[in-house]
Amino acid sequence: MIKIEKNFPKLTVCQREQFGKLESLYKILNKNVNVISRKDIDNLYLHHVLHSLSIAKFFSFKKGSKILDVGTGGGFPGIPLAIMFPNVQFLLVDSISKKIMVVEKVVDELNLQNVKHLCLRAEKVNDKFDFVVSRAVAPLPKLVNWTKGKISPMHKHKNKNGLIALKGGDLNLELKKIKYYKIIEISNFINEAYFDNKKIVYLPIN
Repeated sequence: MIKIEKNFPKLTVCQREQFGKLESLYKILNKNVNVISRKDIDNLYLHHVLHSLSIAKFFSFKKGSKILDVGTGGGFPGIPLAIMFPNVQFLLVDSISKKIMVVEKVVDELNLQNVKHLCLRAEKVNDKFDFVVSRAVAPLPKLVNWTKGKISPMHKHKNKNGLIALKGGDLNLELKKIKYYKIIEISNFINEAYFDNKKIVYLPIN
């Protein structure tokens, strides 16, 4: 939590309480459903929560926006972003039911009124969103294909609507056939060694 508060000092009391509950919640739930590596659970706030929130350092979602989290797993990046943006609507989807069960329990425990969740493949989602977010789910060409037609052409943010993916490593192959994109180095605005090779890849809608 110290790292969360250091990077986001303007959190409300409610947000601090919600973020503060995440560690104990995930440690309990992770015993039954392994949504986070058991070796990594002690790094929950740095490797999972703060990583998810890095999106909020670059994108400020406006009130009433709709965000789709594709392949949410145990709720990342969707749940931390939903805490950060309580006036934004989030839909978290994953095709694995036991992972969505974890999401459901976390959402209920935190009383997140702005989050819905579905056990569903991304391609089957029948709605339009301002942004699609994802974290280490699939190569970018697959993500683009899965979310085709799901991003609204009606823009209301400084940045055009589009796909926001948390990525790491060499992205040359993934980006080879993608024409429009922007790479944001997370280490430029979060001073933690863990993020030295972590990136946000933003693909605005054409």
